[in-house]
Amino acid sequence: MIKKFHFILKDGTLNDDEKKWFKVGDYKSQKNFVGSITTSLPKNVEKDMKDLLNWYNKIPKKSLEDIIEFHVRFERIHPFQDGNGRIGRTIMFRECLYNDIMPFFIEDRNKYFYIRGIKEYQMNSEKGYLIDTCLNSQDNYEKMVKYFLEDEE
Repeated sequence: MIKKFHFILKDGTLNDDEKKWFKVGDYKSQKNFVGSITTSLPKNVEKDMKDLLNWYNKIPKKSLEDIIEFHVRFERIHPFQDGNGRIGRTIMFRECLYNDIMPFFIEDRNKYFYIRGIKEYQMNSEKGYLIDTCLNSQDNYEKMVKYFLEDEE
């Protein structure tokens, strides 16, 4: 499913599918970086993703915190050459829906807080900043949903 999301996102964009080294819908073939964070080497991605999915699938009742933890671990692996953030956020949205949790998306105005939250979480084990950013985004999304579901009078 994750590889399919990547294929849907990247197929036919910016000639990525024409670059021999760029694997649309498949894991990366070259190293990539996220700021100062070292990501999984291409040769380790398949195993790292299997380990991540095994860990996640053992959680019987997933909470928002579990979904965020998955996202942080996914971003640290950075399994694709490009589009990891968008795929990771799509997975969070899907997992919220799948687990009866109000979903959310990171609005442009909260992008800086989201990026800072990921860094704090990965580098300092400080989870609160990212969780608060996601909770705030969830509140904003819930307000939009309620607005669109209101009956007209």
